[in-house]
Amino acid sequence: MAKIHRSHHSPWVLVLLLVVGGLAGSAAGSLLAPLVPFFKAAPVVGLRPSTLDLHFLVLTFGLSVTLGPLTLVGLLLGYLLYRWL
Repeated sequence: MAKIHRSHHSPWVLVLLLVVGGLAGSAAGSLLAPLVPFFKAAPVVGLRPSTLDLHFLVLTFGLSVTLGPLTLVGLLLGYLLYRWL
């Protein structure tokens, strides 16, 4: 019978690898964008900042992600590396 290999890594390792992969992909996309204009196309997905003012505490919420082609490749490579470890 075949053994099923399960990764027992922490989810924080996955988050770290995804962040590093995304940063590496974004950096590569920025460097290669002048040569290949396709790498420049990057839609922005997210929520506009909104503020909750409670008079004694002010909270601002917001999140935006710019997903370029090489950023997605970097995220995928980070996930594959996590699965391989």
